[in-house]
Amino acid sequence: MKKSYLFLFAMLGSFCFGITLQSIVSNQMNRTAKKRVTGIGGVFFKCKDPKKLRSWYQKHLGLSINDYGSVFEWFQGADSTKKGFTQWSLFDEKTNYFSPSTKDFMINYRVEDLENLIIELKKEGVTVLDSVERYDYGKFVHILDLEKNKIELWEPNDIVYEKMGQTMGVKTTK
Repeated sequence: MKKSYLFLFAMLGSFCFGITLQSIVSNQMNRTAKKRVTGIGGVFFKCKDPKKLRSWYQKHLGLSINDYGSVFEWFQGADSTKKGFTQWSLFDEKTNYFSPSTKDFMINYRVEDLENLIIELKKEGVTVLDSVERYDYGKFVHILDLEKNKIELWEPNDIVYEKMGQTMGVKTTK
């Protein structure tokens, strides 16, 4: 009889341990899934004459151009009722904005929960170049990848970003 109770206790304990472990792992995976990249927020590259090249893209590829480049408007996959935006910009070839990277491009990635992502990235040994900059339309920070490409991370506020563009009279590329 004692062996039966002992066996039953052992089985119950193993079951409870398994459920607890599964819950911990599941919660950790949910936190990890939420804190990473959700899309491309921008594509930036250097060129000799940004104004002339923006005009070329407008004429030949039909981009709606503004002083900063073009804003692509799309609907989010996770919630197709919400808009999202991706900025395409040309920079003068002599810009220091991409520094310390020596590359002619920089990608901006849309992320969730930027502050917690930065904490995790620092724990993982990723080089964080600056502190978080806050604007009405989102938060930004810059990091370097393994090959010293500068990456911009953006936690967007798409509602404010869209209103800002409308106020400026910016047309989006759809």
